[in-house]
Amino acid sequence: MPIALITGASAGLGAEFSRQLAARGADLVLVARQREPLEEFAQELRQQHGVAVELITADLAEPDQVATVVERLHNTDEPVDLLVNNAGFGLPLQFADNNIDDEVRHLRVHVEASMRLMHAALATMRGRGGRIINVASVAGFISRSTYSACKSWLIGFSQWANSEYAADNVSVTAVCPGFTHTSFHERMGLAPGEEGIPTFMWLQAPAVVREGLRDASLGRAVSIPSWRYKAIVALTKLMPRSLAARAARRGRV
Repeated sequence: MPIALITGASAGLGAEFSRQLAARGADLVLVARQREPLEEFAQELRQQHGVAVELITADLAEPDQVATVVERLHNTDEPVDLLVNNAGFGLPLQFADNNIDDEVRHLRVHVEASMRLMHAALATMRGRGGRIINVASVAGFISRSTYSACKSWLIGFSQWANSEYAADNVSVTAVCPGFTHTSFHERMGLAPGEEGIPTFMWLQAPAVVREGLRDASLGRAVSIPSWRYKAIVALTKLMPRSLAARAARRGRV
């Protein structure tokens, strides 16, 4: 059985990646900050799909806890075949008004932890083969505070690494959804409808994950689920950066 390690696995897109991979017969290593919901979710997956589920409780903003996940990725007896870097959280867009310690934690989770886990995964995947999925966002293609900057880093690094390690039979894919119905916005204290985004712009998590897994299996460096967001990303490349930034001030993706 292939083994997949998913961060931020107990909710949102991380939980959906876990469900779909378990349904395909993959054994799982689930990483999240809180143990109790992770255990409940793991039991659900074991009962429904008959797969093995290993749990790691870790806050990826804490270096010593990231090291625990790195150690698991270095395990060559039960090597991980697919790494899904999904853990993350959002902050208000007003950088100058945010607590700088919150901003640093945000950077550590989205960029530093993802980089460390990719480095560890590559150590066992090169030559043997494997896949890495970095959950980014269409926000990474526009200028909008530090969330956009972090996602832009993930996209750019994934594009380079996908080409660099193709000869080692390793693919690296940045999955870049737009507005998606998950608990992400609720954790920021936003009720449904408060984003001011039209209904037709919202995506469903199962469809986002299906398309992301398909593009990763095809070895694509970037996956943008849905044609509407592919069109939006193409349009942003033609717009002046200042205009794109003004248009992007609404909502979180």
